[in-house]
Amino acid sequence: MATVAFHTLGCKVNQYDTQAMRERFLSAGYREADFDGPADVYVVNTCTVTGTGDKKSLQAIRRCHRRNPDAAIVVCGCLAQRDAEAVRLPGVRLVLGTQRRGEVVELLSQALRQSEPLVAVDALRGAPFEPLTVRDHEGHTRATMKIQEGCDRYCSYCVIPSVRGPIRSRPLAQIREEARALGEAGFSELVLTGIHLTSYGRDLPGGETLLDAVAAAHEAALVRRIRLGSLEPVIVTQAFVRGLSALPKVCPQFHLALQSGSDAVLARMRRRYTPAQFLAACTLLREAFPGCSITTDVMTGFPGETEEDFQSTCAVCRAAGFARMHVFPYSERAGTPAAAMEGAVPRAVREERARRLIALGEALEAEALAARVGCEDEVLIEETDAQGRGVGYTGGYLRAHVAGAAPGELARTHVCAIEGGELSARKIE
Repeated sequence: MATVAFHTLGCKVNQYDTQAMRERFLSAGYREADFDGPADVYVVNTCTVTGTGDKKSLQAIRRCHRRNPDAAIVVCGCLAQRDAEAVRLPGVRLVLGTQRRGEVVELLSQALRQSEPLVAVDALRGAPFEPLTVRDHEGHTRATMKIQEGCDRYCSYCVIPSVRGPIRSRPLAQIREEARALGEAGFSELVLTGIHLTSYGRDLPGGETLLDAVAAAHEAALVRRIRLGSLEPVIVTQAFVRGLSALPKVCPQFHLALQSGSDAVLARMRRRYTPAQFLAACTLLREAFPGCSITTDVMTGFPGETEEDFQSTCAVCRAAGFARMHVFPYSERAGTPAAAMEGAVPRAVREERARRLIALGEALEAEALAARVGCEDEVLIEETDAQGRGVGYTGGYLRAHVAGAAPGELARTHVCAIEGGELSARKIE
């Protein structure tokens, strides 16, 4: 039996796409192998959001060839879509972009019958939403469901619109069916994700919105929690928050991408909000979901960012009270407007600011954990720790250890303490 191993870089959308390909290989009779060991086929799902993503993607491809020079390597994802020639390294037999993942087994068979590598990277203009389905997820408690693809926001630093294509939304009927099937497969929580989730429905003829998509997933009787992927703060209106708060399965955790707390930097980034509007969105969410967790992405060292701009970002982060922050230094992407901007910040300064902001994020996360001590929280148990306690996540996506709770259980708990940067709770019978 042929073996196949998988490696995914980047976002939850890539993780979903990899899982869809994994299930197709297994259905075709392949046996899954560990990526760190020998395999007949390696699948590398690449990322190109930053230069680091490019570097790690290429390194992963080279590692595959070193492990087994006779293996067939499949390269797909954003870097493959952006630069198919760059990923045609030794051992690569099939190059896919960000479409045709559902055909990966058949395309690999075709590639193996010919002498030259097969490059099946399609143009994205006019591409439909690819209706991938996933029935198995690691842990078997939480499932990611992709409901949207593509982006047309064209932030000045970002290559994603060029590698993911235009807005495509999964029809509501498909969302209902997929959510129902995942619930029946035993998943208690669904994470709705997309490349630009906020744009869900803009391409659909019926005027559907993200709120309609959430409501459709919410109908699945056996699904107990719905979690949203990354959102733009502009979607957080009174009407949107009121609609979400009427859906009791929605988790009180919201990921709003800040990127910068400086008006001037946000304008150069071509983001469509101000720091004041961002903080107003946080206030709306906290009014509707008291005690909710707000998480974010922040970039340091964007062209022209001064120390004053950076301090503004720090101030906004403190005011927002983030439960978790993903911080990264700016990385030039060829072909984007930002790459040609004046005022490049030295790399050492970008990285030093990132370290300072990471430290702030750790302090804010500690405050968010401390605020939950003494509170009641539902914890979806995913595994057990060395002491035999159930381990999982609260609705606010804080990791918790619960004595007497078993994997798969949605346990009602009382949070007692913080241990090693995570919550310790007792089960409420």
